[in-house]
Amino acid sequence: MNAAEMDENRHADLLLEQLLGRIEEYYDAVPRTGALAEDFGTLTLFVRDGRGWPYYARPALGRTGDAVTTAEVERVRGRQRELGVPENFEWVAENSPHLRAAVEESGLVVHEHPLLALDLSRGRAAEGAVAGGTGGEETGAGAVPGAAAGAGAAGGAGEAVCVRVIEDGDPALPYAVAVPYLAFAQPDTQVGAAGARELAEAARQLVGDGSVDVVAERIRDGYTAVAVAEEDGVALSAGQHQPVGAVSEVVGVGTLPSARRRGLGLAVTAALVADARERGVRTVFLSANNDEVARIYERIGFRRVATALIAEPAETAGAEESGEAVEAVEAVEAVEAVE
Repeated sequence: MNAAEMDENRHADLLLEQLLGRIEEYYDAVPRTGALAEDFGTLTLFVRDGRGWPYYARPALGRTGDAVTTAEVERVRGRQRELGVPENFEWVAENSPHLRAAVEESGLVVHEHPLLALDLSRGRAAEGAVAGGTGGEETGAGAVPGAAAGAGAAGGAGEAVCVRVIEDGDPALPYAVAVPYLAFAQPDTQVGAAGARELAEAARQLVGDGSVDVVAERIRDGYTAVAVAEEDGVALSAGQHQPVGAVSEVVGVGTLPSARRRGLGLAVTAALVADARERGVRTVFLSANNDEVARIYERIGFRRVATALIAEPAETAGAEESGEAVEAVEAVEAVEAVE
């Protein structure tokens, strides 16, 4: 290896270190929009403040490289049991290499998930990679024309399908919130039976328990953006991204089981990435549930940068595996639609 190559490698290592630092700051910041932070020394436990979803424990910002003992993990777990919240821990392996041993020693099961990022500072070519699966072109099968403006037709999914980013008062919001619930509830890899009737019932329940109001409030506050793919007024696929400064994470992209394998998940992802860019986001990242899904995201412009780890009690690990199957469906359907 010559000097130029060594300099190039050092520069790449520095850029990766900076990227992982931004993601670490993001992971510490994003729960604070809806949770209280409890200090446990090397660990921070985020506790839901009011309505919304339960959070998790993770390494304290600025102490990610510190050794963590099993006793410290068990102390946090005791607090989680006291609060009646899931005994979950989430962290980035490369940023906190010492935590896994202590977590596993405490009896939790650790799941590995490839962490992938997309650099939007390269301009709209990055959006084209997501939208068309072409590695940089602006249009193509699976693209979302006009996605930067928050709406478009989903190529490969039929002209009747419209993909758009919605606001808090949009009548489609309850259905956009409900679609991923139905997607994750049916984890097999086939087109399923759940359709418009089941969607209406799920939306009604989520309105009733306040879940839709929580998402609407986060949209108003700028903490969440929701994209939905609709056909004849029916929400078929939806997902979110959660911007914090110049970084955002794509989460919860799911497709109604009866509408799978039409490329809708990819179209929703493209709309979310375009919306993130319009908001000034320069780094979009996501966690893929397995290597197969990660390779598909890599083909549409994301690159693998690290490993996200999620720890939970053994008795709840089955639900995690079900989620992996659903994400595989969404990713495979996207590629099938553009090939």
